[in-house]
Amino acid sequence: MGAVALLVGAVGVANVMIISVLERRQEIGLRRALGATKGQIRIQFLTEAILLALTGGVAGVTLGAAATGIYAHTKGWAIVLPPEAWAGGLGATILIGALAGLLPAIRAAPVTHTSTLEPLTLRRRKPAPGARSANLGTPENTARLEEPADDVATAQPGAHVPERRGR
Repeated sequence: MGAVALLVGAVGVANVMIISVLERRQEIGLRRALGATKGQIRIQFLTEAILLALTGGVAGVTLGAAATGIYAHTKGWAIVLPPEAWAGGLGATILIGALAGLLPAIRAAPVTHTSTLEPLTLRRRKPAPGARSANLGTPENTARLEEPADDVATAQPGAHVPERRGR
């Protein structure tokens, strides 16, 4: 019964960590762009997996100790919780968390910063006449950052597309 619980916990930790890696690709890319090594990324995700499993292990040991204490109390027995039992449970959860988090940590490490940061570089377009700009910068910065949308694909058929001057 305990082996099944450990297996279910390992699958749960692995799934959470895989989803975490997929959802945090831009964060991983940013860390890599700022100089983080593959080893640092691996250690980060492996540590997160171990802490996630350890949290579950502590909750399991606490609930198991409480259930044992309640059962022993209702039977009139002395409450005995051997340290080897709860330490073994916590040790097993750390080992299971490390094994379950190994694959997601390895998958997160080779992510390159260029492939993950591309969605963040969006082209800014000039707002429609009369529309308020969301840019809170100075007028000089606003004029420099916002370029007119002069793509031929977005122009209406027969519409005049103004020329860019001074560039």
